[in-house]
Amino acid sequence: MSEQKAAEVNQLIEDISQKLNMLNIGVIKAEDFSPDKYEDIEFLHQMVMKKSSFSPSEMQAIASELKNLRK
Repeated sequence: MSEQKAAEVNQLIEDISQKLNMLNIGVIKAEDFSPDKYEDIEFLHQMVMKKSSFSPSEMQAIASELKNLRK
């Protein structure tokens, strides 16, 4: 993964983490994601940033999706 892509993925993951107040998201690092998953991560990021609040089940689904997007 290029350094720029890695930085972008890292920022997207960090933004999602902060928006959801996920404390354990630190175990997910940019290098855990393949460059071909960037668009999926970006889509998830856009969805998360648009919403003002999340139900516990939505938060679980987002965490699960992040897990699925890992290499």
